[in-house]
Amino acid sequence: MATVSEGEQRVWTRKDLIGLEDLSRDELDMILDTAPQFLAVSERESGIKKVPVLQGRLVVNWFYEPSTRTRTSFELAAKRLSADTLTMNVAASSAKKGETLHDTLYNIEAMHTDIVVIRHSAAGASRILAERHPSHIINAGDGAHEHPTQALLDAFTIRQHVRRTRGDGRAGLDGLRVAIIGDIAHSRVARSNVWGLTKLGASVVLCGPRTLLPDAFTRLGVDVTSDLREAIDGADVIYVLRIQMERQSKCLFPSIREYIRLFRIDNESLKAAKPDALIMHPGPINRDVELSSEVADGPRNVILEQVTNGVAVRMAVMHLLVNKPRVTA
Repeated sequence: MATVSEGEQRVWTRKDLIGLEDLSRDELDMILDTAPQFLAVSERESGIKKVPVLQGRLVVNWFYEPSTRTRTSFELAAKRLSADTLTMNVAASSAKKGETLHDTLYNIEAMHTDIVVIRHSAAGASRILAERHPSHIINAGDGAHEHPTQALLDAFTIRQHVRRTRGDGRAGLDGLRVAIIGDIAHSRVARSNVWGLTKLGASVVLCGPRTLLPDAFTRLGVDVTSDLREAIDGADVIYVLRIQMERQSKCLFPSIREYIRLFRIDNESLKAAKPDALIMHPGPINRDVELSSEVADGPRNVILEQVTNGVAVRMAVMHLLVNKPRVTA
């Protein structure tokens, strides 16, 4: 794999962000290297948390599925870049009258949009739109396929932690072991994290009930197990997913009580992990199901840091797509 030497200038060339499967390690690093400047904007002591990077641009949030963190994070990111924002109310839109995605977007683009952030229940929806429309399309989650900005903010959060603990401002994720626990089958977060983390040099182990561990993941270069203690043994990061009952047509494990007994991350199960292992979760948390309250509120978790970093990473993505700046390695 070609490496980028220190001080070398890199240029972003992509129009859209559809998934991490498409991106190279260099492109992932460009996003992560751009985010700190925007994290600094959000942390300004002056209280003025804005930069004119997207001043006069229009960012549309178009969400076909419920969302709190992702939608508000994108909206805040756009506003901190000084963009105008428009949030589509899908329940009251012409989509309810049978209008196609393409026709809806053509009408939105007639208002001179720049960025369209879309979440849709159908895998591939964002890619189909990106191929036919001039707007910069950002995938905010497509079915159980990918959630690229979540995985990017996760990688950024891990990298920030590694750099702080090692005192090395250039440290990366190489050699880290990340255990992802839970409903792997229905998780777009798991898929994007597999692509992102492995390209950045980490090793990944997936763990959950056998019925929620598709065989396809074994072809992506990750380990797969249904033994929680085996998964978290030696892990630097324990990434916990919730059970997505809304995506299951039938229950794929005996009971919630059985799931808690075998797969919940709590103080007892953590005895098998490193004492300094990070605890992460994309939210929302089902407390005391996949993650106990004492761990969710404990010193190891960086869950709220993930939320904070999400705004900065999404600012970086929008800046790169629209302005295509040169980024120094």
